[in-house]
Amino acid sequence: MTQKPTPKVLNELSPTDSDIEILKDQSHYLRGTLEESLADPLTGAISENDTQIIKYHGSYQQDNRDIRNERLARKLEPAYSFMIRVRLPGGVMSAQQWRNCDQISRSYGNNTMKLSSRQALQFHGIIKSDLKPTIQAMDSALQDSIATCGDINRNVMCTQDPSLKAIQRQVYPYAKQISEGFLPQTRAYHEIWLNDDQDKKLIAGGGQIEEPIYGKHYLPRKFKIAIAIPPYNDADVFTNDIGLITIEKAGKLAGFNISVGGGLAMTFGRKDTFPRLANLVGFCEPNQVMEVIEQIMCIQRDFGNREERKLSRFKYTIEQYGEDWFAEELQSRLSFTLQNTKPFEFTTSADRYGWQQCDEGLWHCVLHIEGGRIQNTDTLAQQDLLLAISELDACEFRLTPNQNLQLVDIQPQDKPKIEALFEQFNQPVSADSLNGLQRNAIACVALNTCSLAMAESERYLPKLIAKLQPILEEHGLADRDIKIRMTGCPNGCGRSVMGEIGLIGKSLGKYNLYLGGDFQGQRLSKLYQENLDEAGILAALTPLFARFSQEGDADEHFGDFLIRSQIIQPAQGGLAFHS
Repeated sequence: MTQKPTPKVLNELSPTDSDIEILKDQSHYLRGTLEESLADPLTGAISENDTQIIKYHGSYQQDNRDIRNERLARKLEPAYSFMIRVRLPGGVMSAQQWRNCDQISRSYGNNTMKLSSRQALQFHGIIKSDLKPTIQAMDSALQDSIATCGDINRNVMCTQDPSLKAIQRQVYPYAKQISEGFLPQTRAYHEIWLNDDQDKKLIAGGGQIEEPIYGKHYLPRKFKIAIAIPPYNDADVFTNDIGLITIEKAGKLAGFNISVGGGLAMTFGRKDTFPRLANLVGFCEPNQVMEVIEQIMCIQRDFGNREERKLSRFKYTIEQYGEDWFAEELQSRLSFTLQNTKPFEFTTSADRYGWQQCDEGLWHCVLHIEGGRIQNTDTLAQQDLLLAISELDACEFRLTPNQNLQLVDIQPQDKPKIEALFEQFNQPVSADSLNGLQRNAIACVALNTCSLAMAESERYLPKLIAKLQPILEEHGLADRDIKIRMTGCPNGCGRSVMGEIGLIGKSLGKYNLYLGGDFQGQRLSKLYQENLDEAGILAALTPLFARFSQEGDADEHFGDFLIRSQIIQPAQGGLAFHS
């Protein structure tokens, strides 16, 4: 940095601000013309401007890309529908809320539910006329979709491993407090979707029209916060704009190490866009964390790039002005002095499947959900199973950052009832029937609904893993845990560049292959080969699996082996990522 930057004047546009900034300025605090768009009977879509505004209400307009060309040939508009994302801090749902979401998916959605990689739940296939009934049905169970999309703080993640029950019980309330504390204050959501009913059950997000923290232009881009509880880093905490790393002392929450400036999205062909892992800036005590988060967000609000949206994430603000500048700016805004970071260690970013019992005698069970998609198939009626479990009112449901599902706080007398349902529906409980790739796979939605997808992801990754299975078996690696991630575009929803094997869609049937991430979630993967079809992916990985089998240590992870063997160099974040 050559000179101290000038902060944005709150609530004032700059002549060089992007069209999206102008749209936010004119949106009347996120109202836009949504009411008019929803009332238009001539189209299943909403206006182009409103497709941006509705994101702040937790929804994206999509269409069925599988039949887009067919409809175009018939001179029909695309088969529009909407995705709605439920705000679930830490991924926590009651049994009643699970039943409610199940009913919504069957009544208004496409009869499935998607567990996102940020512990949120998504409904897909909702047509325009069902948007209001869906959100009102969510409200009836004290759920909402406020701020799960848009240039605002998104769903707050939190480690949920049952073995951490004592400390997790102390930490989780902060995920909820952060999520609710940084909701937008505009009443647009309540007016548009809930008819501003004074008897509404959901209060979160209400208040004055002024936005005391965000201002009328909100943040330059989306903002993500996660809490990790060592030794588990299932939230990939360093990929977030703000990461909170729990520090425990004698079983009590001592505070949080704070990391800033993580993010994975990039744009093909633009080397000024890149993944970046967050850097540590200090430690704060629990009663200081809300002030720290607010001031970090305000720094991004004041200094983030509002001219070029591809460079608007917080990571670019830190890269542009420097870590030292940021540390000084943050300290100048705080009412206390940040302490030095405390020691911590992550050992895994994976889920632990099957039954576990905590010290209190309660039982917990982590179920594998392929691609995070809750659905009924010819071989497993998983959606019906989970509905039946919810009807027992015997457990809480928690979504994991790895797109799996935890059933928690099960009394010993209720465990046999759930086990009987597992047997009735042929639900595998342990992960013994899965290979190491299946246990550690994440895939974004991609086709057929995501408008940004360049290639398949969720629908294709299981097929690719099946092709890799005999290769793994040949080399005695089928049971070795290897972290594989796939996304249909370079925006990072499936956290591909955090995989030991990462695949990012380049075009239909073609992927860039990234290798060398670590199992603990503290190292990026690096581009290995570009534009590979399935045969190319198999050809690239087969000799690497062979070498790993022959030369790898028994307790060594695949990504670490690739680095140690100098098959690939460790990836650097920031501009150096592309070198």
